[in-house]
Amino acid sequence: MRHLTLLLLAALAACSKPAPAPEALQTAAAPAIPADAPVILAFGDSLYAGYRLAPGEGYPPRLEAALNAAGVKARVVNAGVSGDTTAAALDRLAFTLDGQKVKPALVLVGLGGNDMLRGLPPEQTRANLDAILTELDKRHIPALLTGMLAAPNMGKDYVAAFNPIYPALAAKHKAALVPFFLQAVIGNDKLMLDDHIHPNAAGVDKIVAATKDQVTKALKAATAR
Repeated sequence: MRHLTLLLLAALAACSKPAPAPEALQTAAAPAIPADAPVILAFGDSLYAGYRLAPGEGYPPRLEAALNAAGVKARVVNAGVSGDTTAAALDRLAFTLDGQKVKPALVLVGLGGNDMLRGLPPEQTRANLDAILTELDKRHIPALLTGMLAAPNMGKDYVAAFNPIYPALAAKHKAALVPFFLQAVIGNDKLMLDDHIHPNAAGVDKIVAATKDQVTKALKAATAR
């Protein structure tokens, strides 16, 4: 599995365009968040959960800090679970949504990487993500998908079935899309943990800088409804 992971990361690095240098994230004390600020629910796997990072260093808290520092008032709730497949996430979706104190204005959906690493059938990944987005549609909650890419060494058929999942589902459900969540860090060991899978704290900041504008656009569209 580790050998497969290393091949995966090398392959993704080879097929990725160089990431633009992110803007510096504000390090001063974060401004107070209004009690009525819209809630963004980050529903995903370890890439949201903050795997092996200190409190406050994961994607949801760093995204929240960056948005509010830019004048975009929002509260980001971390609903990431390390190791989650799309099937496991689908099983906990209703419970997670029902347990929120405030109905989310936007849900970030970041899943599928574990499906791919385990070689699960892409049609199952597609069906589970479709069901997650359908449930959000039923609840009238807009979504933003943060996508994954399959490594070429998974085989041409697997790549051809897996990679179109995210743009196709984003179009079907009228969801916003970040095509590849790890675009800003993949292939750069200085931005990754020693497992070569998860970003370190500096890598998280790079991802935040690369995705903040898309999240802002999606949140503004959601709150304008």
